[in-house]
Amino acid sequence: MKLITAIIRETQLNQVHEELIHAEIERITVSRVSGHGRQKREEIYRGQVVIPSLIPKIKIEIAVNDAFVDQTIDAIIRGAKTEGDNVGDGKIFVTNLEQCIRIRTSERGSEAI
Repeated sequence: MKLITAIIRETQLNQVHEELIHAEIERITVSRVSGHGRQKREEIYRGQVVIPSLIPKIKIEIAVNDAFVDQTIDAIIRGAKTEGDNVGDGKIFVTNLEQCIRIRTSERGSEAI
């Protein structure tokens, strides 16, 4: 079992969600987060150019069985990648998931996912 965490642009959430559904990955958790990577974004505030320190992003977390890891990653990439070679499209992290327990039924492991 793996936990796939993706940090993506806010504007790409619908496309990523559609790609995940198309790949038959329907159980996801979405959070609004702020962060800073390599991209720099300038804004005009009261006539002054301001570079905000934290940029709003979306964090998606998906627990999957090992057989679904690659298709989940591919779906996220298809949905999150913007045209061109743009800095700030996001990152995907894959970590081992030691346990998963469904509270309602007390199922454990891959059956709980």
